[in-house]
Amino acid sequence: MESVFVGIEIGGTKIQVVTGDGKASIVGRQRFTADPAVGAEGIRGQIAGALANIAGRQKIAAIGVGFGGPFNRETGRACCSHQVAGWDDFPLRDWLSEQVAGAPVAIENDGNTAALGEAIAGAGQGQSPVFYVTLGSGIGGGLVIDGLIYHGALPTEAEIGHVRLNQAGDTLESRCSGWAVDRRLREYASANGDSPLAKRLDGEGGEAQHLAKAMADGDAGAKAIFDETCGELALGLSHVVHLINPATIILGGGLSQIGEPLRLGVATALGRAIMDVLKPGPSVRLAKLGEDAVPVGALILALNV
Repeated sequence: MESVFVGIEIGGTKIQVVTGDGKASIVGRQRFTADPAVGAEGIRGQIAGALANIAGRQKIAAIGVGFGGPFNRETGRACCSHQVAGWDDFPLRDWLSEQVAGAPVAIENDGNTAALGEAIAGAGQGQSPVFYVTLGSGIGGGLVIDGLIYHGALPTEAEIGHVRLNQAGDTLESRCSGWAVDRRLREYASANGDSPLAKRLDGEGGEAQHLAKAMADGDAGAKAIFDETCGELALGLSHVVHLINPATIILGGGLSQIGEPLRLGVATALGRAIMDVLKPGPSVRLAKLGEDAVPVGALILALNV
């Protein structure tokens, strides 16, 4: 029976279970929507079914996982998820090993995992240090130095989403995550029904995907939200620059699909936010792997477990 490596992404929006070869190239994929209503138990059912489907056809050599929340690599237990209930102190490594008859399992939080994928196989190739920030349902980060994930003291590190932007307690995640930007745009569109953005919306959710076109249509209110988001992202990333001074910062996650306007906006604001001696600052790049960043990183984990 042919052996394959398995990479798993456990996120707040989507679940991906991929198979890969010895070069961490994806050769098969199963994708599911993460439904907060069914909680972690429902997600585990999706993953168990996907693994059983693979195991019925191929031998699973090892599993790598990017988990959407803090993970204790010493105990193998998920600490929590900030998007989906039911992951608190869950023995994820042992549970996965039981699903696949003892195959080795390597787990990192999804920010670390995506950072590894982008640094090795994506926009950060040939660069070091590489700092990756994922702008999805939440905000996570990861630092890769010379091809290795940086680990701080247990249980986690690089939690840039929880960096505070002010004394009031606003965090980078509460202001700049995909869900947060969607909410701000939704509130703006609701109060400005004749705006170009409001005319493009066809339901609740995913408002940020219309942002670039609304700005191109001359929507000043949408542009103001965009500029504020870029400025706040840059402020959070300026702390990374001052503490670590990475060669490259990579913007990933759903919000990065805004593309070049976001990259340029963050890079410009970051240049204003860092001390003169560090200017022009790191190269700011868009993620190259897209939604494959976590699965590819997970496959790299599996190859090295």
